[in-house]
Amino acid sequence: MGRVHKAVFPVAGLGTRFLPATKASPKEMLPIVDKPLIQYAAEEAIDAGVDHLIFVTGRNKRSIEDHFDKAYELEMELARASKQQLLESVRNMLQPDVSCVYLRQTEALGLGHAVLCAQPVLAEEPFVVLLADDLVRADGQGVVGQMAETHERYGCSILSVVEVPREETRKYGIVAAQPSLDGKLRVVSIVEKPAPEDAPSNLAVIGRYLLTPRIFDHLQRTRPGSGGEIQLTDAIASLLADEPVIAHPFRGRRYDCGSKLGYLEATVEYGLAHPELGADFADYLEHRIGIV
Repeated sequence: MGRVHKAVFPVAGLGTRFLPATKASPKEMLPIVDKPLIQYAAEEAIDAGVDHLIFVTGRNKRSIEDHFDKAYELEMELARASKQQLLESVRNMLQPDVSCVYLRQTEALGLGHAVLCAQPVLAEEPFVVLLADDLVRADGQGVVGQMAETHERYGCSILSVVEVPREETRKYGIVAAQPSLDGKLRVVSIVEKPAPEDAPSNLAVIGRYLLTPRIFDHLQRTRPGSGGEIQLTDAIASLLADEPVIAHPFRGRRYDCGSKLGYLEATVEYGLAHPELGADFADYLEHRIGIV
């Protein structure tokens, strides 16, 4: 069904759970060790073959654009100081064939509205949506790559899902899915943030979506729902009548970096795995709390 070339990053949110740190800096720029969350998400998409990155931004998000831009003065200073490794890390953040587009979401009308803002640059082709505060550490192929492979075979929309405790269903879009003949999970219903007693399952959608352009017909008809926002979940529920949607239990561990606890968990795990400081960090944790 063809390769997925474009990725949408909705980054216009206010990040209120991390105030005051996010008062003037986007939550997507919060670092996990030495890279911001948005860079991890961009790298995951690029590793899957994406070469167009579309950022749907809002006020106080200029630092995201600056992060992926060329920094001539910084590069000159690093070169002058012979800091070659650091120079390469900022110079090669994006490959030459990867382009960035920045669009403004002028009103906070929800994830569905943010995706709709990107329609003019998506044309009639499939695309992925990544929420940077869902950080997924995968051994081998990333989640977007896993989804892209499935899409090439089936040609339909795909949602990455994970099992969550039943009492946490009110935090997520929750799907009901049935196994198909080849073992894939076909979504039969999806509901936004249901109470545990109303949830059709405990299978939660996380911040990785692969969508066909048909989703825009449904987004344009979707009325504001939960929280007065245009919910992507509601548009996907409508899409189910037009095409199959697959629920993909991804391979990897997900960290909810939209929460302070999840952010700290990711910092510890990525710190322990860091090639330069992992061993020293492990020694520190062993002496500090007696366990790694």
